[in-house]
Amino acid sequence: MGFGSVEPSSALYDFLQKSGGCAVIDGGLATELERHGADLNDPLWSGKCLLTSPELIQRVHLDYLEAGADIIITASYQATIQGFETKGLSREASEALLRKSVEIALEARNIYYQRCKDCITDDAGNDKFFETRPILVAASVGSYGAYLADGSEYSGNYGDAVNVETLKDFHRRRVQVLAGSGADLIAFETIPNKLEAQAYAQLLGEEDINIPAWFSFNSKDGINVVSGDSLRDCVSIADSCEKVVAVGINCTPPRFIHGLILSTKEVTTKPVLVYPNSGETYDAVHKEWVVSTGVSDEGFVSYVSKWREAGASLIGGCCRTTPHTIRGIASALHKGYEGKKEK
Repeated sequence: MGFGSVEPSSALYDFLQKSGGCAVIDGGLATELERHGADLNDPLWSGKCLLTSPELIQRVHLDYLEAGADIIITASYQATIQGFETKGLSREASEALLRKSVEIALEARNIYYQRCKDCITDDAGNDKFFETRPILVAASVGSYGAYLADGSEYSGNYGDAVNVETLKDFHRRRVQVLAGSGADLIAFETIPNKLEAQAYAQLLGEEDINIPAWFSFNSKDGINVVSGDSLRDCVSIADSCEKVVAVGINCTPPRFIHGLILSTKEVTTKPVLVYPNSGETYDAVHKEWVVSTGVSDEGFVSYVSKWREAGASLIGGCCRTTPHTIRGIASALHKGYEGKKEK
């Protein structure tokens, strides 16, 4: 399922219509990789698995597809050419790993479609469903702060030495590689400040990027993005970029999402996407989530209908959410369960 040569915004609306009016984005990747045994104590974070255990990435993608996700996001959030080069990899090898992140997701989609065709399930009553439906692969681009691995994607404070040109130079080749990798769209995620949004928008305008994109910002107060920049100003940048087909919020506590959807819709008519974290607090100093500070899966899913009513048309989860969370979202949106197959 790709957008092909169709005008991107029209193609996304068509995708949403085929998804029942609201599509389900997948959930947290790193948490699930760790649950399957990956050690992510590394500046590359989940990107490390592209080197060490790509089979785990594919397994997590499949778990989300079998939970009802319509969009899976690649393991390239913290996978940067610069980051791989600090590990001693060549430029060519680094670019190959970026492409590999997309190839893994595309292969997971193909495996899922084959399982749909064969009506394969592992266990009776396991709540997996196999339904042939449009599925998109979104190539993740994390912020400059994610590459720094110092928590600055949660503050947006890059210092006075970093400007729009710095950020464009940092992201340019990575975006070019991912745009040519076979993904359906590029997901610019956890954007912490207006500066980086401007850099992305300018890159999309300057480069021959042949696939659409979404912009997703993060907030810690429910009003502004994490840097303190106005959310409305940031959304306006996305709205003015023709390559951007959807805009919204990720990696933000669920309690803030309803108000942020309303604020976003005041600035743009583009589809609004939300994929919050579990509400838990991240300790950037110790690089760990503070346990028991978030909401349960049931609490998370209880918000979904309100987010839909407020105007969100792409809904999923970010850090610390799981396939169980995504299954709950899919169920809440009345998606696909008539297609579930069990022994």
